[in-house]
Amino acid sequence: MGVASYLTAATPPRLAVGGITVAIPVLAVEQTSDVALGGLLAAATLAPSILAAPIVGVLLDRARRPGALVAGAGIAMGAGYATAAFLGAVPTWVVALVLLVTGAAAPITMGGLSSFATEVIAEERRAYAVDALAYNLGSVVGPALVAASAALWSAQAATLVMAGCALAGAAGTVPLRLQPLATGVRGSMLQAMARGIRHIATHRPLAVVTSSGTLSQFGAGGLAIAAVLLSVQRTGDPGQGAVVVTAFAIGGLVGALWNAGHPSRLRSELVMGAGFAATGVLTIAAAADLGLWWTIAAIGASGLFTAPSASAMLLLRKQQSPPALRSQVFTVGAGLRAAAAAAGAAVAGIASGLGAGPLLVLIGVTWVASGAMLVAYPRGAPAIDGT
Repeated sequence: MGVASYLTAATPPRLAVGGITVAIPVLAVEQTSDVALGGLLAAATLAPSILAAPIVGVLLDRARRPGALVAGAGIAMGAGYATAAFLGAVPTWVVALVLLVTGAAAPITMGGLSSFATEVIAEERRAYAVDALAYNLGSVVGPALVAASAALWSAQAATLVMAGCALAGAAGTVPLRLQPLATGVRGSMLQAMARGIRHIATHRPLAVVTSSGTLSQFGAGGLAIAAVLLSVQRTGDPGQGAVVVTAFAIGGLVGALWNAGHPSRLRSELVMGAGFAATGVLTIAAAADLGLWWTIAAIGASGLFTAPSASAMLLLRKQQSPPALRSQVFTVGAGLRAAAAAAGAAVAGIASGLGAGPLLVLIGVTWVASGAMLVAYPRGAPAIDGT
């Protein structure tokens, strides 16, 4: 077991999650000509993950065979996406229902699987550098696969490709032979959830990491809105906004590839804080009206720092979580970040009247603030993960 085995299990479901929110709206327009329906169905794939995060985290923490639970989640996602691909032939309410189920299962293959990264890759820093790479591959390659499949064949085919990715991840999980993180867990589900949430909120090192990671995504969520607004104001072509967002994604992927091969040996809280701050400073610099290529270059450079800071965040989550609560800490942390990104997009839309430049500056300031929060991380905080 090692890097290749983990990537084989972790990357395909993240490709599926990254791509399905692009595939579903296009599918809805292709099959029903209803743009609003596409938005609602895309929301159905996302919203449950936020609500289900603490529940699935507790289930993973208590599972005697966590690998079976992760594989089962991948199978549920694959079956759900395959059903959704036949929107039109399958009633809309059925598609909505199965997408809600896939949304509830997704956190198991995302934050849930992340909580087992060091069980597969022994060296902690490399484990979470590789995990961050899997996330970045999902966010970049997933939508690209959908775009290519839809262009070559159809949105239905693209949705089926995402179903295949989810099923491939389920198959890749089996050889990992994941073992329980803790034994002899006692108490009810509600008690376990309460313990986990209390630990996240009151254990200072983890509270700082969680708050910082959540705030950073509030800024990240507004980038697409700001990019489209900027391209309209400065070039008259809203399509150039996609180029700006793509530059950020490519920068993130390049940073993830480098980080996977050369994990930082600096203190994790320093890497996380400095990385978030660097992303923010470069985002602020991108607001300068020096031409579209300046904006693209600055935003692309800002993405370089996201993977090292994310892998440091994941490592700190692991180190500051007792084994009996680790999966819940990971799934709740991921859920909070997803919710913050959605909120950031909504607020950016509301604040679009400010103009693209000021909006980019505010997004950058949010990133810098999230990095500055790591100053409150207690220096020398001992790991409590039992390793």
